[in-house]
Amino acid sequence: MAAVTSDAPLKTPIAAPTPDSKPAPRPELTAEQQTKYEALLEKAKAFTEIKCDKEKDKSGPLTDRELAWLTRECLLRYLRATKWTVDDAAKRLLSTMAWRREYGIDDFTPEHISPEQETGKQIILGFDRQGRPCQYLNPGRQNTDSSPRQIHHLFYMVERVVDMMPPNVEMLSLMINFKPSKQRQNTSVPVSTAREVLHILQNHYPERLGKALIINVPWLVQGFFKIITPFIDPVTREKLKFNEDMKQYVPAEQLWSSDWNGDLDFEYDHETYWPALNDLCKQKREQKLARWAAAGKAVGESEEYLTGGTDLSVTGFKYAANDKEVSEKKQDVEAETSVLTEKLAGASLEEETVEAQA
Repeated sequence: MAAVTSDAPLKTPIAAPTPDSKPAPRPELTAEQQTKYEALLEKAKAFTEIKCDKEKDKSGPLTDRELAWLTRECLLRYLRATKWTVDDAAKRLLSTMAWRREYGIDDFTPEHISPEQETGKQIILGFDRQGRPCQYLNPGRQNTDSSPRQIHHLFYMVERVVDMMPPNVEMLSLMINFKPSKQRQNTSVPVSTAREVLHILQNHYPERLGKALIINVPWLVQGFFKIITPFIDPVTREKLKFNEDMKQYVPAEQLWSSDWNGDLDFEYDHETYWPALNDLCKQKREQKLARWAAAGKAVGESEEYLTGGTDLSVTGFKYAANDKEVSEKKQDVEAETSVLTEKLAGASLEEETVEAQA
């Protein structure tokens, strides 16, 4: 995608990464890993019902949306998170699906979340150099008191980031700006809320964090990170980047100019951004579900196929991605051809008439 060159600031999400942003190649599975994946896939295919312990009335058969969620890459994420233990991965998958139902993650509406979003304290904007969507967190723009809806807001936005992931991308870049606000001084998060968020992220969104890019870190937070850094595993530690030149990780043309020193002039306008984001994400979800249904509604479908990176399903089905579009274009061409034929016929008739008169 070309850089934004308009004099007016951008007020809508960016639909795709730059042409130079390329996902990191995924490592091939070893023979042992492939065997374990196939074992987990068979277990997932046998899932028939979700049992909800907290809200038993939400128990019941899997829906199409839940079956479509059980992609090949999803199963592999849970295998990696459980160190390739098949039974543990299967239990965690069922646990997450039960949580998603009980929590209502697929039922939150834009209208429910909107009051939390009015100041742009979370923004999905642009993609990093590996094509991962960037999710900006701006604690200084906090506009509401602590409540369950604040957490709903966070995970609603995580779901929208997942919607925005292009082919072969399954992680996000978290962009955190701790710059304080003059309007609201108390932006601290209750310990109970922080624990709940951490629990949900670890248990129900495994293997989703690509990078955490953090700027304007207050001394208290900086000191905390210094203390805990030795206890963070090296892989996670490598994902955390503090006060660096973030253009190393995000192309300048898709990096927000506000505090981040990027070239992207973006201004948050809720009335413009919020419907644009939700419409774009809804369109992407519907396209994925249509592709999934067309290929036979397979458990273990490829996310690359669902996002349009390939037209070949794991079932061997080849998706005519633009069937409807092609049909409509064909009809348009036929109509234009018919009109043109009529014009040519008319012109020919006029010529014959002229010749006859002559």
